[in-house]
Amino acid sequence: MSTTHAIPVICIDGPTASGKGTVAHKVADKLGFHYLDSGALYRLTALSAIRRDTPLTDEHALAKLAEHLPAHFAGGEILLANENVTQLIRAEEVGNMASKIAALPTVRQALFALQLGFRKPPGLVADGRDMGTVIFPHAQLKVFLTASVAARAQRRYKQLIDKGFSANMEDLLSDLQARDDRDTNRAIAPLVPAEGAHRLDTSNMTADEAIEQVLKWYAAVK
Repeated sequence: MSTTHAIPVICIDGPTASGKGTVAHKVADKLGFHYLDSGALYRLTALSAIRRDTPLTDEHALAKLAEHLPAHFAGGEILLANENVTQLIRAEEVGNMASKIAALPTVRQALFALQLGFRKPPGLVADGRDMGTVIFPHAQLKVFLTASVAARAQRRYKQLIDKGFSANMEDLLSDLQARDDRDTNRAIAPLVPAEGAHRLDTSNMTADEAIEQVLKWYAAVK
């Protein structure tokens, strides 16, 4: 086993607004591990494409944007080069385009090496949709975290309102269902539980309860 592969990885995959980002970030904090929000990489690519008026039909240009993405995570903030875009990438326009971009094989390939580079000592917690199935298939712990569409829409609504964005519950439900359909049915790296993943439904759980469960699972395998 190489030195890199000896570095522990916890993968937390799941659909949009399942709470995986909050859980993954807090687990990383508690363990002192690095954190990878893989979904943010697709959102950053989408934001860059929107700013450059790059159409979804230009897959080559989108892949180039992804390949040279100056992405950084620091203290809970997401940086594009030196610009803090933590709030900007949560806009629905960006999220919808990111979901469509994520279905493009060349974009996924462009981001592959970038994601592997986040695996550094003492360990990594990675959240996304294909962390345990594609990016880190030999991770020490894989979790598939989900929640009902209704629960996820409610969380997303509160998140957007708290951050000053306008939101409509009916539209959010429709958007989440459309994203779920795209993510689970795409030909490349569909959203499915990884082999050996622990399933965790957080519909009726607090974030602290979910974090505690993931930490218990990790303590049992490390």
